[in-house]
Order: sequence, then C-alpha cells, then structure tokens
Amino acid sequence: MRVRTGIPAAFVVLFALVLVAAPADTLPAQLSDAEYWRLITDFSEPGGSFQLEIITSNETSYQSLMPDLMKLAKPGGTYFGVGPEQNFTYIAALQPKIAFIFDIRRDMMLEHLMYKSVFEMSADRVEFVSTLFSRRTPPQLTDAGSVQTIFQTFSRVPAESALAEAHLKEILTRLKVTHGFKLTAVDESRLRAIYLTFAREGVLNFSSSYMSPGYSGLMTLTDRNGKNWGFLSTKENYDRVRAMHQRNLIVPLVGDFGGPKALRMAGQYLRDHGTMLNVFYVSNVEDYIDGVWTQYLNNIASLPMDSSSVLLRWHIGQRNSLASMNDFVNQQRRLR
Repeated sequence: MRVRTGIPAAFVVLFALVLVAAPADTLPAQLSDAEYWRLITDFSEPGGSFQLEIITSNETSYQSLMPDLMKLAKPGGTYFGVGPEQNFTYIAALQPKIAFIFDIRRDMMLEHLMYKSVFEMSADRVEFVSTLFSRRTPPQLTDAGSVQTIFQTFSRVPAESALAEAHLKEILTRLKVTHGFKLTAVDESRLRAIYLTFAREGVLNFSSSYMSPGYSGLMTLTDRNGKNWGFLSTKENYDRVRAMHQRNLIVPLVGDFGGPKALRMAGQYLRDHGTMLNVFYVSNVEDYIDGVWTQYLNNIASLPMDSSSVLLRWHIGQRNSLASMNDFVNQQRRLR
C-alpha cells in the first residue's frame, strides 16, 4: 500500500542529497594524550616575543558583551582564543566541543599546560585557588561559598614554599609521566618560573603581569547587567572547564595570527571533522600586527565559517565588540 505524505518526491531526493553532501560533525568527545600532544607539536609555530609581560588578563571589560555573545553564538560549537585565563570564562559559557588557544609566546602554551594540571588536580574551585597560589585552604572555607568569599579568605593566607614545590613536582610529573608530554629542560624551567610567580604574587595583586587587576579582581568582574560569568563564579562553570581539560579538549598552540601554520592547521582540523568555527576571540591582537595584516586576513578567510561565526575583540579603554567573521573578511577585502 502506498502512503501519501504530501511531500513532493523531488524535494525528498533533494533533501537526501543535502544530507549526503554535508559532512557529519565528527569531533571527538575526548583526545588521547598522544593525539593532544601531536596537535600541539604539529600545529604550533616557532615561539616569538611580545613587548609586554602578560601572565594574567588585564581586560576588565571582558565580560561586557557576554549576553550579546550568547545570543549570537551557537551553543556546543567550537572556539578559538588567545591569551591566558579569560578564555576559560568564554569556554565555560559557550561550552564548545573543542577549543584551541593561540599565542605567539611559547610561555603561554606552557602556562596553559600548567593550568591543565591545576584543573586536573583540583576537584573544586577552592582546591583550584589553593593549588594555583600555593596556599593551604582554611578549614572553614568550602566550595559552597561565593567567589568573593573564596578570594577574600585566601587573601589572608600566606604562600608556603614547601607547598609550592610539592605542587610543582606533581604538575611536572602529571605532564611528563601521566600524560607523556615531551617537555624540554627549557620548558620545565619556564613552567616552573610561571607557576612560582602565582605563589609570589598572591590573589589580590599581580604586578608581574602588565596592568593586571589581580586574580581576585578578574574573577569578580561582571557583565553590564551585574552577572558574573567567570569560570570560578559557580561550581557549574568550573566543572565545565575542568571536564574539558580532563578530556584534553582545550588545546594550547604556539602561533602567530599572521603566521603560516597554526591558525590554518587548526582550521583544517575543524574542516576535516565536518564543523565550523563558532567564536574566535582575538583580544586586541590586531593592534600589534600591522606588518602582517594581509597574512592575518588570509588566515581568517581560510577558516571554516558560516553566517553565525563570531569575531570577539577587546579594545583598550573600551568594551568588547562583536562582528560577523564573514562580514569582517568581506569588508577588509573591499578596503584593500
């Protein structure tokens, strides 16, 4: 018996062809340690320098457009970013399937590997702050407290050098032995220096990083409506970022935005897995790449994008701005 559906046969055939033509999203739910390290080593470029020392963010308006970003960006997509810990806040909100974080400095890649270990070692936000800053947790402090309470409490706790050394040993053992990452002696030395800087600086001030408002200041910022989206603001946000680290899905790369390799290879990885780039957070890197602007534009244009792909910028002394990646490429090509 033939069932009449009311749908023209030609439409059914066309729909079937579209399904066949569009590759399925095959992004892995987890990367093996070997694959994770392969991506880092194969996609990264030689390390370069930056004129400012950046260990923590100095972007006090980085949450300003979070409500708008969440309306534009598809949930559960993919994420590219640059710089230190503000990426974790964007990742916690966007909940991407995979994230690549680029920086021209190899030190930033090492800092993110340090963060990866600290997340893995720390079951909750309180343990995270304790481990990152080498301070013992006061007995009355629990993860049920607000982020303000957590940082106010730790601001009264001194660092302990023995604790810092013990944590550092565990971090390096986790990276080199547990995960099997091939760090060089120079890598170990630089990672050690970065980690001990957190112990020395503490949670309130961070003079070692250019114009940093301190970790407590960064973690208690809000959007323009008073909501704190920070990755340490809630248990749920922290757990999301930690779970991605545990599955090797936050991949730090050494890469120049105008370079020949890192951006393009990460973009090709997304394309090979049948997916698009949803959000690219570029901070204010564009202020520093006049000499390679054409290469930067070509790199952006090479990325797999669609009409919903968003470019997220930070502007010195101003709030963040959002732009369609397609519109940005088309506009820049008209100007040039």
